[in-house]
Amino acid sequence: MIKIWGRNTSSNVQKAMWAVGELGIPHHRIDIGGSFGQNNEPKYLAMNPNGLVPTLEEEDGFLLWESNSIVRYLAGKYDRTGALEPRDARQRALASQWMDWQLSVLGPAIGPAFWGLIRTPEEKRDHAAIKASQEKTTKSMAMLDAQLGKTEFVAGPHFSYGDIPVGIMCYRFVQLVPNRPAMPNLDRWYKAISGRKPFQDHVGSIKLV
Repeated sequence: MIKIWGRNTSSNVQKAMWAVGELGIPHHRIDIGGSFGQNNEPKYLAMNPNGLVPTLEEEDGFLLWESNSIVRYLAGKYDRTGALEPRDARQRALASQWMDWQLSVLGPAIGPAFWGLIRTPEEKRDHAAIKASQEKTTKSMAMLDAQLGKTEFVAGPHFSYGDIPVGIMCYRFVQLVPNRPAMPNLDRWYKAISGRKPFQDHVGSIKLV
């Protein structure tokens, strides 16, 4: 049975758990990081020198960190039906493209709003930084909305692992940016992905903290 090291409130851990849920992989998740601590202790650093979550540990001792890499690895190893990993090479590349976009563009855009609104006491919030983050995130999401006007899901006509990282960020977007412009394509897509049971189990049912 695989182990996923990381608290369930981490967006990066949620990526791995959503993939695990989609693929029906037997697993054991271990709370670590955040209020649970232990991620900077020698035992964990021996597994993941970054001291971050998640870390995947397999029964034979194989270790893998970096959330998007874990999602792709799990799909490559366990996906027998194309449930997560597109069979078409171009759609597979597009799925990876949007996963990387989440890391390089969308995640950094929404980060200050998340920290400011969720993890900072109201009296200490930098409202200018929060507003700038909300505006940058909205601009990024408008780009995603335009893409979803062309394809049903981010990489093509079918759900794939490319939808997982951006889907988790969209869950935060709808809560952290209440006054956002109409994005009908994004709304249609988000309704579809948020209705999936693995999303509800590992993302939608978990409060932002």
